[in-house]
Amino acid sequence: MDEIAGKVAAVTGGGRGIGRAIAVALAGAGARVAITGRSADVLEQVCAEISAHGGEAAAFPGDIADAAAVRNTFARIRSTLGPVDILVNNAGMTASVKFTDMDDALWEQIMRVNATGPYLCCKATVPHMIEQKWGRIINIASIAALSGLPYSVAYSASKHALLGLTRSLALELGRYGITSNAICPGWTDTDMLHNAVANIVEKTGRSEDEARASVLALSKQPRVIAPEEVAKIALELVSRAGANRNGEAIVLDGTADEN
Repeated sequence: MDEIAGKVAAVTGGGRGIGRAIAVALAGAGARVAITGRSADVLEQVCAEISAHGGEAAAFPGDIADAAAVRNTFARIRSTLGPVDILVNNAGMTASVKFTDMDDALWEQIMRVNATGPYLCCKATVPHMIEQKWGRIINIASIAALSGLPYSVAYSASKHALLGLTRSLALELGRYGITSNAICPGWTDTDMLHNAVANIVEKTGRSEDEARASVLALSKQPRVIAPEEVAKIALELVSRAGANRNGEAIVLDGTADEN
């Protein structure tokens, strides 16, 4: 993909799961990848993996829920790799809690990580994209952004907010050659799924297979999504063909052959 060779891509939450898969894919396509997250050791492992395959990546530990930390992180990215051309807002968190048991502090934390964090990252990167009249913003939302999920009111609300941010940026920034799209995967083979399954096993005594099946059934999802499937869509969105896609909510729910 010559069109993104040498461009700087930032992937939040890039140490594991979907973020890791996207970081590896972008580096494989020639992008210079900045990987952010809270665990420096994990980020360095991904960078080493990318380097071993001939790619270029650097780790930038930081907390996207903290405005000052975001400004500092992206200042370090600019001084090390250059201004960000491709932004992938992937970092996120959830908690399985009944609405009546939802703690206000937990609500605030989930909203800040899943919605305010991407807003802050966009604030740090969009001015350069406008200046160069080219940019790609990819927000990793969820099927919960379109239909909601029971026992996940804060997560669903935050992902609805992220989708709204995506669509508004698409309308406002399209004139500058900047696209903004959301990928909305269902349950994916990541820590979020593993933790949900473990929680069900602990509370109900079901087997892991039974717990996994119940999670998928609740969301009417026939199979678990692989992180690489999400990465494939991300690559398509930053490719030359992706210039014609803007403001989309791209659903990956396992109901079609999406590999």
